[in-house]
Formats: sequence, C-alpha cells, structure tokens
Amino acid sequence: MSRPDPNDLLSYLSPLDKQSDEMLKLVLELCNQNSGTFNTDGLSDVANILLPQLEELEGEIQVRESKPMTAVDDSGMLIERNLGSMIHVIKYPEAEFKVLLCIHMDTVYPPDHSFQQCQRLDNGHINGPGVADAKGGLVVLIHALKSLESSPFAGKIGWEVLINADEEIGSPGSVDVMTEIAQRCDVGLLFEPSLPDGTLVSWRKGSGNFTFVVRGKAAHAGREFENGRNAIVALARLIDEIDCLNTDPDVTFNAGMISGGTALNVVPDLAIGRVNCRVRTPEQQHRVEEVFERLIRKHNQQDGIQIEMHGSFSSPPKPMGPDVEDLQRRIESCGRALGQPVGWRGTGGACDGNKFSAAGLPNIDTLGPKGGNIHSDREYLIPDSLVTSSKLAALILLTYAAEN
Repeated sequence: MSRPDPNDLLSYLSPLDKQSDEMLKLVLELCNQNSGTFNTDGLSDVANILLPQLEELEGEIQVRESKPMTAVDDSGMLIERNLGSMIHVIKYPEAEFKVLLCIHMDTVYPPDHSFQQCQRLDNGHINGPGVADAKGGLVVLIHALKSLESSPFAGKIGWEVLINADEEIGSPGSVDVMTEIAQRCDVGLLFEPSLPDGTLVSWRKGSGNFTFVVRGKAAHAGREFENGRNAIVALARLIDEIDCLNTDPDVTFNAGMISGGTALNVVPDLAIGRVNCRVRTPEQQHRVEEVFERLIRKHNQQDGIQIEMHGSFSSPPKPMGPDVEDLQRRIESCGRALGQPVGWRGTGGACDGNKFSAAGLPNIDTLGPKGGNIHSDREYLIPDSLVTSSKLAALILLTYAAEN
C-alpha cells in the first residue's frame, strides 16, 4: 500500500489544540514529584501519576521490576543497587506492524538537590527539574497515543510503550526488556527533548563508562617509603596515557572522577579512576576496548601494582542507515504538513535510542517537546511545543496506521 499523504490526516489532530492546559498541568505534576534515578519511592509516585493516564489507552499494563545494577564503590568493591520499576504497555499484539514508544521517568536530580520545583520564567518558558528531560516527553507520548486511539485508524497497528526508570545512568536495569521489545517491533519513537529550535537528532555517539581499580601496597611515607607501592601514582600514569588518546574529535576520553589515599604520611594502596569514552562508530568502539585491555596488561607489569577494569560501552554508537533515513523522510513529510520544518543534527550524547538501534530497531529519539539546559537548574520547557510535538508524533503514528 502506498504511503498516505499526511495532509489527509490532519483533521484527526484538531482535539489536541484544546489540550494545552491539560498537558502542562500534567507536566507540572510530574516535575514537582522528585524522581532521581535512585529515589525508588519517588519513581513509584511518578508511576502512580502515569498509570491512570495509560489506563485510558486500554492496553495491557505491566509494572516490571528492573534488574539491580552493579557498580564499583569507593573501596573498590562491586556492589548492587536496586532500581525503580518500569511500566510496559502492549496493545494490538496481533497486528502485522508494530511501533515502540519509549521514554524514561527518572531524572538526574536526587531528593537532596536544591532544584525541586517548577516556575514560569519571564519569557513564558517553564523552568523545572526534568521538565524537558523527559517529563514533557512522557506527556507528549501519552497524548499522541490518545490521538491515535480516538481515530478511525485505532487497531491498524500494534504498539508497545516502555517507560523505564534508569535511563540517566545508562539503563542497566531495563536494557534486557528493550532488547526483548526490539525483536517484536518494526520502528521506534522515543521522546527525549528536541533542541530549542525543533531540530531532531539523527546519529548519536556511543558512550562507555569504565572504572579502573588500582591496588598497591601501603607503607609509612617516612619510615618505610621504599616498601610502599603507590596506587595513586600508578593510576595517574594510566589516566595520563588514556588522556593522550584524545587525538580524534570522534573519539573522546574524559577522566571524570578519581579517589584514593587515606593520609599524607601513608603510601596509598588504593586508587580508583572513572573514565567516560565517546565513539562515533562500532569500529572505534572495538579499538577503544582493545586499547584499554592493552593498557591494563602493560600497567599491571609494574612491581606491586594490580589494576582491574570494570565497565563497558552500555550505549553503543547509533549510526545512520537506510531504515532510519526512511523514517526521517516520513517525519519530514509530517512536519511539512503541520508547518513544522524538521532539521537534523548528530550529537555526542547517548540515550536509549542507542540501545534500541543496537538491538536492530530503527528509531528517532527526540520527538519530545522543545527545551534546553537539561541536567542543570536552568532546565526549561517551551510550553507551546507540548501540543506541536504531540501533533507531530500523532501524525507519524496515523501515517503508519493508514498505511497498514
């Protein structure tokens, strides 16, 4: 069947024009409830706000537990941390064509962060924690689906919604569910915020977090200095060598955190360094992994020094491909019909779109509202974009439904 003209489907979007106040009210309610990634009680409260909205869609709703995450603590030991539960909704599983809709409900702001409440700025923007990333996206997702379900095309496509609770730390507890869903769906729509001017993200770099645990030998810094093996010095040498790898803007290494030592008169026997790496291609990812393994072998040859590496590329690179380009053309045609020109740019940031792409699901991941300054106390949402972004997402869904 030929691809429908989005202009022929615009009439089904008109109810969204009357829902601006309703959308903004829901955004404020979600944002004024803290849902930092490790605030499992707060995440549960956000889920309880979302569930009545999702129940209106009359799909099969499951609240699914996330796997605990494994991390290295400041003593160099592996620990587990519990994560918030995710919401999974399925409707029309028997449909031939299926769409994934996904966004997260966690934020980077813990309960003790000073940034907890929303306010309207003089320019009309809304400033608040997670207002763009990604509680505005939650509202856009819900209203786009409501538009589809209230249209004559409901049931023409199947859909699944995943709202996870750990995206801000790389989705370690929900990635297996993503892989599972990716096998059933044909295309993915994710609702991270678009850029302030409405530009959407095309390709994304991959991101990996690595922890280097260096163990040496403690000794009195005055009486028996020669018997010690300084873990901080060994880590510094390793970090310096990693930093010297920053010769290509497509492959970057950021030594973000270090810790170690107990007192100035003790040769330190433990040091921990944490490094983030970004890569543009899978080939670059493999080279970095090989380089890190080689560096560990080399530095472990030092007398009395033992280095362990933990971590991985939890978000592989998200390259362009024919399926993604086809999805982009569909979105561009929907944007033209709405009078919303769509532009594209790549980014070094990673999100769950990387994981779905790695699992074989073509997706566009910035269909949320317009906003900016995310991950800071200056984060803002452009309120009018709640309706315009919902219309774009709904029209994308309608074109698929009218085609099937």
